[in-house]
Amino acid sequence: MSAHHPIAIVGAGLGGLALARILRLNGIEAAVFDLDASPTARTQGGMLDIHEDSGQVALRAAGLFDEFTAAVHPGGEATRVLDKSATALLDEPGDGDDRGRPEVNRRALRDILLASLPDGAIRWGAKVTGVRSLGDGRHELAFADGPVVTTDLLVGADGAWSRVRRLLTDATPVYSGLSFVEANLHDADARHPGAAEVVGGAMLFALGEDRGFLGHRDPDGGLHVYCALRTPEGWAADFVDSPEARAELLTRFEDWDDRLRSLVTDADGALVARPVHALPIGTRWERVPGVTLIGDAAHLMSPFAGEGANLALFDASELAVALVGHPGDVEKALAVYEESMFPRAERSARDSVEGLDLCFRADAPHGLVAVFQGAGQ
Repeated sequence: MSAHHPIAIVGAGLGGLALARILRLNGIEAAVFDLDASPTARTQGGMLDIHEDSGQVALRAAGLFDEFTAAVHPGGEATRVLDKSATALLDEPGDGDDRGRPEVNRRALRDILLASLPDGAIRWGAKVTGVRSLGDGRHELAFADGPVVTTDLLVGADGAWSRVRRLLTDATPVYSGLSFVEANLHDADARHPGAAEVVGGAMLFALGEDRGFLGHRDPDGGLHVYCALRTPEGWAADFVDSPEARAELLTRFEDWDDRLRSLVTDADGALVARPVHALPIGTRWERVPGVTLIGDAAHLMSPFAGEGANLALFDASELAVALVGHPGDVEKALAVYEESMFPRAERSARDSVEGLDLCFRADAPHGLVAVFQGAGQ
């Protein structure tokens, strides 16, 4: 026998959890389903800058702003921009006033959201294997681990490769031309002093044409680094960490400063390659009864506008506000939400494409330095 939930949210990332939390505060229950076996089944990435006009708005609506501010990394907005010789073209210390875009660890933020929901609100190990319309806005979800679920409102918060998205559009993520190789260096000041020195106190951009290093210092003193490369599609899928793979990767940085190269050579644990994908700019759909998307499921983009997590949180807040503001009229609420979400996402998607090109164009990193200096005027 199938269970029925008035609202089903697929995906327990930041957006899905924030939506469930804000709805609950307004007396509306929602069930959350996630394919991971537990909250700790996967690493959660590095630092996020949470914007005052989007992500912070959602955290206030969720009643979690104080918990968020307690988790902020003081001085986390300090920024260094280097060229390939490790010459600093911009070196801005954190000014202590991080209200606009404070930095917080993604895992810490997710833990805050998880703790705000009651036991049983999330069904872990719930991998969606099928979604179908039952008519009248209702949908049925089938799972690999057991019974099907029916719902009156289905929200896809299931990320880049969303299964729920297929109910709304044929749009699929496209390779951006850039791949990351993710690296971690633990206890950096003691164990990796050269790498710690070059990254500095918070954020690092060491850039050149078609390649570079993006990194930050975690609150625990570790370094989280992405080696970025313009590569053919499929390159990341073929990358397997080994001494030979690291040596080949470093051939792409032969004339770079050894302290920057050490971000690869000194990495603790395995290097992990991650291709960067994005949905086509302006992805949208005609209104389909009883279903919508938030976060990456709706508008996956590269990280070069710094908007992904913020949009996911803000989507959750805006959708919750629409549902609360239109009791008994789900379709009106979804139409109101999507009407504002589509242009918001399109603006950020364009910014992300421009940001990627800016970081890796022929004169890099000078274009990025000019943007930072202009923002500070």
